[in-house]
Amino acid sequence: MNLRKQKVFSLINILGLTVGITCCLMIFLFIKHEMSYDDFHKKGKDIYRVVREADIDGDGSMDQVAYLSGPYSIALRNDYPDLIQKAVRVMPDNDLFTYNNIAFNEKKVYIVDSNFFQLFDFPLLKGDRASALKDQNSVVLTASSAKKYFGNEDPIGKVMSMNKKNNLTVTAIVADVPGNSHLDFDMLVPITQFKYFDSLQYMNNNSLFVYVQLNPNAKPAQLVSRFPQFMDKYMGKFYAESGFKMGLNLQPLKDIYFKPVRFDNVKHGSKAVVLIFMSIALLILIIACINFMNLATARATDRSKEVGLRKVLGALRKQLVTQFILESFLYAVLSSILALILLQFIMPAYNNLLGYKLPSYWTDPVVYLFIAAIIVIIGFLAGIYPALLLSSFSPIESLKGKLRVGKNGAFFRKALVVFQFSISVLLIIGITIIGSQMSYVRNTDLGFNKEQTLLVKIDNNDFYKGRQHFKNMLLDNPAVMNVSMMSGEPGGFHDVHSFEAEAKTGEKVLLSTEFSDADLVKTLGLKIIAGRDLSSQFATDSTAAVLINRTAAAKLGYSRPADAIGKWIKNIIRDNQKRSIVGVVEDFHFGSLKEQIEPMVFSPGDDNRVAVIRLKPNSNIPSVVKDVKAAYASIVPGYPFEYDFLDDSFNKHYGDDVKQGAVLSAFSAIAIFIACLGLFGLASYTAVKRTKEIGVRKVLGSSVQNIVVLLSKDLLKPVLLGTAIAVPIGYYAMHKWLQSFAYRINIEWWMFFIAAMAAVLIAIITVSFQAIKAAIANPVKSLRTE
Repeated sequence: MNLRKQKVFSLINILGLTVGITCCLMIFLFIKHEMSYDDFHKKGKDIYRVVREADIDGDGSMDQVAYLSGPYSIALRNDYPDLIQKAVRVMPDNDLFTYNNIAFNEKKVYIVDSNFFQLFDFPLLKGDRASALKDQNSVVLTASSAKKYFGNEDPIGKVMSMNKKNNLTVTAIVADVPGNSHLDFDMLVPITQFKYFDSLQYMNNNSLFVYVQLNPNAKPAQLVSRFPQFMDKYMGKFYAESGFKMGLNLQPLKDIYFKPVRFDNVKHGSKAVVLIFMSIALLILIIACINFMNLATARATDRSKEVGLRKVLGALRKQLVTQFILESFLYAVLSSILALILLQFIMPAYNNLLGYKLPSYWTDPVVYLFIAAIIVIIGFLAGIYPALLLSSFSPIESLKGKLRVGKNGAFFRKALVVFQFSISVLLIIGITIIGSQMSYVRNTDLGFNKEQTLLVKIDNNDFYKGRQHFKNMLLDNPAVMNVSMMSGEPGGFHDVHSFEAEAKTGEKVLLSTEFSDADLVKTLGLKIIAGRDLSSQFATDSTAAVLINRTAAAKLGYSRPADAIGKWIKNIIRDNQKRSIVGVVEDFHFGSLKEQIEPMVFSPGDDNRVAVIRLKPNSNIPSVVKDVKAAYASIVPGYPFEYDFLDDSFNKHYGDDVKQGAVLSAFSAIAIFIACLGLFGLASYTAVKRTKEIGVRKVLGSSVQNIVVLLSKDLLKPVLLGTAIAVPIGYYAMHKWLQSFAYRINIEWWMFFIAAMAAVLIAIITVSFQAIKAAIANPVKSLRTE
């Protein structure tokens, strides 16, 4: 059999195809998981999320906002019973749950309507779907949460404490939320428990999602067409007074995962990442097939006598083509089996790289259909050209050993090498530029101090009430520089309110807002560029003063920041009271570097959601954290202490990009490895075919260096050409990728130089290994070779 006779080339082919198929399977499992989000809900095609729409940034584009208030759900259901069958509210929350001596601060609590399980098909393990959330004092746990609190006990009927004031009875256990759900919760609590919340009573206080199920014959466009009159009816007066106008729209359930909207805190993915992964899988598979074709056509003359003999014995060309394609299929089948085995070993590392566990694939028929498709594609794609080439040989010339494949075969092989290394260099360019952008993101000056700064969330009422005492205790600690109570930290949540200003009387302007105490500037290390900071020494600052940033000053019409000082501004949505601008701070990145710096107002206020604690340089971090924990425990005993560092919290914005870069690096290395395998095989074959020539040259005085250059240059030419082709394509692709960042690096020439040199160096090492081996061989043995 040909596989046994050509062990080295067979091994290279099998190894290349195995690695290529493994990569394809890994990427296929990722894409399959991404594309399956929310498809387990039986009524999914009729479920929509209601979102608000407005030109928030003032640039003419319509932004969608996820949050609504509770009354929307009731009003929509009452006004349009002919179109809406069900409406469900989902409010993400953060609560302390206690059972006996076990207490956890649960970050994935959903406050929901009682018909939650009639709309969404999350499977219940215990309890009744219809009645699980009927009682306002009930709670539904996931299987993992039940295990955490109750161990092996039956949780049904057990009573848990919520925020140390409400006793809730466990009425049902739901299976852990599937990994392909955009909704992700550990506990469900009836919304009637919170019926006195502002967001459940007033339509201009938004903090929850509203999902609707349309009637089977209803069209989304029918409902959307009625939204303008709906908003005029319920919000017309408010919007007329505030100048803050919004509409409504519907977002299909299947679109939510891939189409994030503003102020949306559910799970999201990126179709761009899916397309990138899909492209990489395709390219890696093509590279593996190219290796097969290259080595098969390079060895065409070696199999010519076999072809000639078969033709003399009566074999038809069709039969020979079938034989060679079947050989290709055999390689594909063997490689697929090995790929499945290899995949099993590397799945834990792959899951760790992705950040979540992919579902099991052994019992998934779609996976086996995909493998079958790969076998067919590889078998045909990799086998057809060699089969047609080999079967076309003349039997007389083949048997005489005078066969000449001609320049076409060599040209085709070089063209394939060019393509392989174009892909490899393209991937190296991607790695280089993504790495540079991530380094820029981590190290650029954000305009505020994010180092050695702790964040403690103000996520319960007891802590909120004692926050000032907590601050005073920390300020007595010699390791603490400053503390500020804020409505949101940089990189976190901030409000958007409608303002009127002295410079634009009668005009409504949307500005981002931050509510804090007077220590925000000192704590974040912001720079005052005009006026002064807020101060407790000025009695009116707490009620009649604000700061703005440079961008806000420009948006309000002040060409110089200093011109804004002393001018009034009023928050129409909040209280419509005039406040004086006492200072302008230099712009800083309150959001990620993917977003433009927005105009922002910093106003004294009690809407505090986080304590920002700045430590002195060279502080003993573990010791200070211990002190902060003790202060927290003295304010809210029994609540678990949780904290984060501002730099870590801010950098979470780029988690997907870092992950994307890591995955791209891994698959790029694999693509380059497969390409080098092929180059190694061609170099080996070239060295073998030119053994006698090498011997003659050495006898005639050629040095090892000369022979290495002779054998290497022909194989390195297509590598250099592939590099030249990849550079402009890489520039275009990475220029497009960088557009997702509002603040980004410039693409420099050295990035392409590094990629090109890396590819050429790898190719030289690969080819030189065989060239040197052939060059230092004993010329006497070389001359005896047939």
